[in-house]
Amino acid sequence: MGFIRTLRGDISPDELGFTYSHEHIVCTPPYWKEKKEEDLLLDDKEKSKKDVRDFVRAGGKSIIDATAVDYGRNVPAVKEISEELGVHIIGTAGFNKSFLWEAKIPSHLKEVIGNYETYYEWIEKQSIHQLAVFVISEVEEGLEGTPYKAGQVKFGTGYNRITPLEEKTIRAVARAHHETKAPIHSHTEAGTMALEQIEILQSENVDLRHVSFGHMDRNIDLTYYKQIARTGAFLSFDGIGKIKYAPESARIQAILSLVKLGFEDQILISGDTARKSYYKHYDYGLGLQYIITKWVPRFIEEANEAGLDGEALIKKFFIQNPAVCFAFKK
Repeated sequence: MGFIRTLRGDISPDELGFTYSHEHIVCTPPYWKEKKEEDLLLDDKEKSKKDVRDFVRAGGKSIIDATAVDYGRNVPAVKEISEELGVHIIGTAGFNKSFLWEAKIPSHLKEVIGNYETYYEWIEKQSIHQLAVFVISEVEEGLEGTPYKAGQVKFGTGYNRITPLEEKTIRAVARAHHETKAPIHSHTEAGTMALEQIEILQSENVDLRHVSFGHMDRNIDLTYYKQIARTGAFLSFDGIGKIKYAPESARIQAILSLVKLGFEDQILISGDTARKSYYKHYDYGLGLQYIITKWVPRFIEEANEAGLDGEALIKKFFIQNPAVCFAFKK
């Protein structure tokens, strides 16, 4: 099955345990900082750590930190949380979506990627190969010049569109995947454009079984899910607790529908907890313990009522599937 690469080193897939597949722990996105969007700045290590501690105390073992270079990572702080709490955290190389690239590049990053003014300028002026080399270095050498290596590679696209620079990063990430064997994660804005992303990945000869598509519960559409799932890719339902987008009943029914169609091996669950107002210890939100303590019991009950084995499905979504999805392919 390969290995899982965490910020503290490589582990075997069976060491991963109960896993959230998409979170953000400590980050100060330059775009949102420039816009003075305080809610989107997870800038207090100790407050983030308290929420991660809640997750661990509830039975959590591992977290995929999906924060890419353009989203203001604080790699040392996240590594310290991992060490201090004994939780496995997987870091992310690659890129997010294009509008975030309007932001100015922080000075410490210019030492790593070059003296560019904005992310847009950097991505525009670099070749696909040069961007791929950067992503490869973050997997094989370390994130942002640290010795802490990424365990997945990522790209993203905007709402109902893929810009030329986003396509460029998709191809760079695909080529970095071929070189490093790292799993791929896709940001889909509001759950859109996964099929178009798949066409680009297929043109780069990527085996879709090594790709997870995020934010699927922002676009609740069973036909769309089937089209993605038939490629072998993973579908990440990572908006748990975000009732402003959809009620939990809709998410759960969508997941159960996929299970009944035989796609239970391709489902991941998480919260994408990327705002102060989502965190308990920043701003009294539901917090990182919510999925384990509140959502999981509800899902088990509804799955059992539907004639399925709820506890077995939870083990599948949070333990077995992540162990496959986030392993480096042989």
